Amino acid sequence: MLFFRRKKPELLGIDISTVAVKLLELSKVGSHFRVESYGVAPLPPDTVVDKNITRVEVIGNIIKAVVKQSGTRLKHAAVAVPGSTVITKMISMPAALNEDELEAQIELEADQYIPYALDEVSLDFVVQGPTAKTPNMIDVLLVASRKENVEDRVTALELAGLKAEIVDVESYAIEHSCALILDQFPDREASRAIAVADVGATVTTLNIVHDRQIIYTREQSFGGKQLTEEIQKRYGLSYEEAGLAKKHGGLPDNYGPEILEPFKNAVAQQIGRSLQFFLSSSAHRNVEYIILAGGCASIPGIDDYIDKSLGIPIIIANPFADMLLSPRIQPQRLNNDAPALMTACGLALRSFD
Repeated sequence: MLFFRRKKPELLGIDISTVAVKLLELSKVGSHFRVESYGVAPLPPDTVVDKNITRVEVIGNIIKAVVKQSGTRLKHAAVAVPGSTVITKMISMPAALNEDELEAQIELEADQYIPYALDEVSLDFVVQGPTAKTPNMIDVLLVASRKENVEDRVTALELAGLKAEIVDVESYAIEHSCALILDQFPDREASRAIAVADVGATVTTLNIVHDRQIIYTREQSFGGKQLTEEIQKRYGLSYEEAGLAKKHGGLPDNYGPEILEPFKNAVAQQIGRSLQFFLSSSAHRNVEYIILAGGCASIPGIDDYIDKSLGIPIIIANPFADMLLSPRIQPQRLNNDAPALMTACGLALRSFD
């Protein structure tokens, strides 16, 4: 049972995405968090396919390299599995059960809720609180994922000399780091829905946060890889060269109007479509604002473009805005990478639960 359990007080947040490994170490100084170290290292193509790790040893070596790059001395880590690989179910259980009895009862009844043999899954649960209108019952969130999803990530960490103390779920990690951003805008939070649009390399995920909890998630196969591939095709570059050009510039004058602007429009359309799915299926009539996360959030001007297209205020995700920084951290570099570090940040925050 790996989900949610914190064993050690100091944990590295390790986010294994489809294109990169991201590492983050946080500490606490008084009431303030402090970024002690972080690192980002790209993954070779097809190392992670459809959220599944295909080359564990390669990822282990890259985690080892990014640990060295970051300068951290921590040896315990939290990692996450994608939400699309996880089954969650809210169940009600008798409130009188102690933790051992509750665990035994859930293991007895779990096969009612999990469409796999129990020996094929990693399973855990979190008590949410009393069941509404039934005071002698409690709501329990049951979480399960196929064992290979968990074990591949644990093995990759072990190959890098790290111990996985927590295997979390990406959406819960983002929820955790999102709280830091909400604290930056307390007057805007109110009780309305807030969208977190995470535009990554291959997947765009829209999470709706209400009362600081994710109430809706929608994934679409779309991301920055499509922009990289268009640059590659248009200018005859290798994939790696196209990625560097996208990040650092130096492309011909027609790049902006002919490639970048259409891509920004496609991002706005994807987010707008997901928002419409949410609004059409919920009691909410609108969202207060959109927190834009993921690597694509660093594209210059994309926030203004989406704001004008959708008519919803955009905030670029930066969970580190109110944090202290270690002398080894380069503020501008961290600021540029911040939108892509939401999951790593949420995982690193597990040290302080």
